[in-house]
Amino acid sequence: MKNILTLNSISKVVDDIFTAEYKVANEVENPVGIMLRSFSMHEYDLPSSVLAVARAGAGTNNIPVDDYAKKGVVVFNTPGANANAVKELVILGLLLGSRKVQPAMDWAKTLSGKGEEVGKLVEKGKGQFVGGEILGKTLGLIGLGAIGAMVANAAMALGMKVIGYDPFLSPANAEKLAGVKVVETLDEVYANADYLSLHLPFTKDNKGMINKEVIAKMKDGAVIINCARGELVDNDAIVEATATGKIGRYVTDFPNDAVLCKEGIVCIPHLGASTPEAEDNCAVMAANQLIDYIENGNILNSVNYPNCSAPRTNKVRYVVLAENNDALVAEVKKVSNNANITDKVKKAYACILVDTDADGLEDQLKAIAGVTAVRVIK
Repeated sequence: MKNILTLNSISKVVDDIFTAEYKVANEVENPVGIMLRSFSMHEYDLPSSVLAVARAGAGTNNIPVDDYAKKGVVVFNTPGANANAVKELVILGLLLGSRKVQPAMDWAKTLSGKGEEVGKLVEKGKGQFVGGEILGKTLGLIGLGAIGAMVANAAMALGMKVIGYDPFLSPANAEKLAGVKVVETLDEVYANADYLSLHLPFTKDNKGMINKEVIAKMKDGAVIINCARGELVDNDAIVEATATGKIGRYVTDFPNDAVLCKEGIVCIPHLGASTPEAEDNCAVMAANQLIDYIENGNILNSVNYPNCSAPRTNKVRYVVLAENNDALVAEVKKVSNNANITDKVKKAYACILVDTDADGLEDQLKAIAGVTAVRVIK
């Protein structure tokens, strides 16, 4: 029996993915895999039996990815599985940023009990909530990955012009962006956007990237939508900018005490991927990735090790996780007598799949300097 530990509630659709040889529960002994959503693993005592961790979602800020890489634990995410859910919330954010729907609805509630006067009061008071239309306006996108590309196409279908920036734009996503003006600098996006939507991961290098200096480069009254990560926006700068009207509205899926209940700021309680469809999609992708790694050593959508997969060709497969080192790979090939080898690298780490009929190579492979972990799959 292979045990899979769940640290959050995971969609029941995985019950149809894991076979009878797996036990999936929130309390198991010696788990070989972990599935989670938002649970923070930074202070978590990781069982030594764990081979891989699968995050049912895109962001992995709640997982000590680098530390796990050093332990030979592969961390997976599920890019694109919740893209449609986030895309739809961004489109809602565009509309909430254009029309004063939220304050208008709050005001409408104050008319309760006015009886036949309600209709007249609505007509008299609605002028204070006049908003604008998105048709013909320019949407600026920072990040043109799975979600950004979907937002771009949805916005164009609604009649918007779209400009985008992504230094890591993949050829596959570029093909999905016909009609989008892809620019070379962030400043071009800031200067031209009536609406700015963020679609990039949070790193130590982009913390507070939407700050006072950036806001000064934007159009007066521009709207900013943040369904990516709260840390990307400088709270003090955005509160000041919405108070003065420099920014027409800030719509965020990441409330914090600094921005709550502030004029011109719409706070959504992190609902980006909170749909049953998205949760199902993420759970299925995470489960399949775990199973393929546990059973075959194949890696797909890892954030700390390279994608590395190949069909099984021999009696034994050795999965070698190691530092990215040409000499190390050469030594693995030497030890395995140039068996059927697939090797891939990603930044500091490498994955080497060794297919052979030879037993007993595990200790020799582990002895190679720089090897992090070795698994034997038969």
